[in-house]
Amino acid sequence: MAIDLKSLNHNQLSDLIARAKARQAELAKERVSKLRDKIQALVKAEGVALDDVFGGRGGRGGKARSKVKPKFRNPATGETWTGRGKRPRWFAAALAAGKKEKDFLIG
Repeated sequence: MAIDLKSLNHNQLSDLIARAKARQAELAKERVSKLRDKIQALVKAEGVALDDVFGGRGGRGGKARSKVKPKFRNPATGETWTGRGKRPRWFAAALAAGKKEKDFLIG
């Protein structure tokens, strides 16, 4: 099936490209689905659970992240900050007003 691209006008060519991209996406989904089915069949044939092979299916690699305790507290509003990431506005404003970091330390 040869398509003479030179004979197509702009709209026809755009339509052909859109249809080709849609078909390409369909084929990729089918490929992933077939691969998933093969993996599940192989795991089932070995008599193990999928979670045992891949270590669970959620999260970011299965590693649990613990919460960080707040390190600084705004005495006026009670807002807290762990000291990680971008400084909150209240903290930056207080430092600009001449306060020290140690003024906001918790405990």
